[in-house]
Amino acid sequence: MATAHLIYGYIGAGKTTYAQSLAERLGAVRFSTDEWVATLYDEDESRIADMAPLIRRVETVMEPLWCRCLSLGVDVVLDLGFWARSKRDTARRLAERCGASSRLHHVRCRDREVAWARVERRNHDPRGSIRMSRHTFDVLEAKVEPPGEDEDHVLIET
Repeated sequence: MATAHLIYGYIGAGKTTYAQSLAERLGAVRFSTDEWVATLYDEDESRIADMAPLIRRVETVMEPLWCRCLSLGVDVVLDLGFWARSKRDTARRLAERCGASSRLHHVRCRDREVAWARVERRNHDPRGSIRMSRHTFDVLEAKVEPPGEDEDHVLIET
């Protein structure tokens, strides 16, 4: 049975690095919202108010692709952030409809300054990533909904 690996965590936690490693180890197909948005739209956070529709558009295109992979018995690694519980629940339901299981991976960096330093490094080499200011990094944290006690997950500390 194929598995949808949902990668959850805040900016700079190491989600993409972990997702790349996991996909390689499992022979899975990896989907990354940030990489697709950065490649297709060459956006940076200066237009953060306009990002939500771009992200929704990209994820709408990705969804039938990753669902098809699951239906064919191929694992997928979904590096989509999954900040909202509703988004995690939707992905789990979709995986189940495809005859697959799902697993939530919580990637966490305990030190915010280390996470910010990672973002700053990405800002200088933004291939596959969205450039971000410190202000945006700080403000967006309030939008992150942690896993509920009923959400079984694997914790990865970076």
